[in-house]
Amino acid sequence: MSEAILDVQDKPKAVQWVSLSLQHMFAMFGATILVPQLVGLSPAIALLTSGIATIIFIIITQFKVPAYLGSSFAFIVPITIATETGGIGSAMIGAMFVSAVYAIVALIIWKTGYQWLMKLLPPIVVGPVIIVIGLALSGTAVDMAMNIPVGNGSEYSLIHFSAAIVTLLTAIICNIYFKNIISLMPILIGIIVGYVYSAAIGIIDFTAIGEASWFAVPEFLIPGVDYSFQVTPTLLFVMVPIAIVTISEHIGHQLVLGKIVDRNYIKDPGLHRSILGDGIGTFISSLVGGPPKTTYGENIGVLAITKVFSVYVILGAAVFAIAFSFLGKLMAVIETIPTAVLGGISILLFGIIASSGLRMLVDNNIDFGNNRNLVISSVILVIGIGGAKLEFSESFAIEGMALAAIVGVILNLVLPGLNKNELDDGTE
Repeated sequence: MSEAILDVQDKPKAVQWVSLSLQHMFAMFGATILVPQLVGLSPAIALLTSGIATIIFIIITQFKVPAYLGSSFAFIVPITIATETGGIGSAMIGAMFVSAVYAIVALIIWKTGYQWLMKLLPPIVVGPVIIVIGLALSGTAVDMAMNIPVGNGSEYSLIHFSAAIVTLLTAIICNIYFKNIISLMPILIGIIVGYVYSAAIGIIDFTAIGEASWFAVPEFLIPGVDYSFQVTPTLLFVMVPIAIVTISEHIGHQLVLGKIVDRNYIKDPGLHRSILGDGIGTFISSLVGGPPKTTYGENIGVLAITKVFSVYVILGAAVFAIAFSFLGKLMAVIETIPTAVLGGISILLFGIIASSGLRMLVDNNIDFGNNRNLVISSVILVIGIGGAKLEFSESFAIEGMALAAIVGVILNLVLPGLNKNELDDGTE
């Protein structure tokens, strides 16, 4: 690792602080606002809660971990299903229960260590589930890119599809042909270029921007005020199992981040603290109507390129995110982003999610000549993508990726040949 320009505890000078923090905010901006756009939540609340969750995370991890928390893509399908069955409030309640799982896992790790968790969630289980998450969303992305609503259905629109293609190509070019900070913001840049193109071909209605005020309080969703507090078994089994993926993702991010900044975050401040920080961030977010949170690879990439590891720069980005959430005009612009633009960027993004699951299998040298691995991955993929369902009653069903994740964990535990190897915690 090359020497840090600013180490974790270093404070930058004022002007430098502002520019570096804005850089981090824009790195996460596109992905963080995309999730609420896709599930019907407020982008302003997503920004606000990402900043608050990041501050909470940094405090809980004792100002030792320079990580930014943004909207989690793993919960797009569960939130959509929960919303369709019980309204958006159901999705928020489900996210609160996910945060409770984080807290329980953090408590157990604190008392017993983390190795049991890695035996429960090995790459052969988590990798295929991540692939399912990406591919299960593929139809949605293509539909958004090609079709426009007409009455109760939709129809193909070449002009809208062209906006999706321009957005997609821009994101690909930024990701492939640029090796600096631009390569870490393909989502944001793709959306901006797609938006400009959409404006040029006349498919954007700017009325909402003109009517919006410069300052606007985000739209909160408070339990007991904006929706009733109702918990069903189906809700729990739709949302909670996805913690299998997000906790694994969290551990992976902590290991990568630790290598970049030359620290062992699994041991200090400890995996229990970082998971707890992630969980409390998700709880606070869902309490006011924001999507579940996760540490962001985009911001870890910014750290790797700039060699600026300061936790205070991340805090600055969180403060800017909170401030931006109150800019009514900006939020109105986000609301007018054409569905085709979101669809174009989603084609790449959902594909990357699926490919990251495949990469996990490759990086961990998973042998598919081993029938055990072949069986586990095959069953997870077909159950998850095929939409299998266990319906016990009209109000209780387990389906899709949640069922796939549960089945994967069970198969890994009961099939002979369980790998006894422990996780590399980053130490030599």
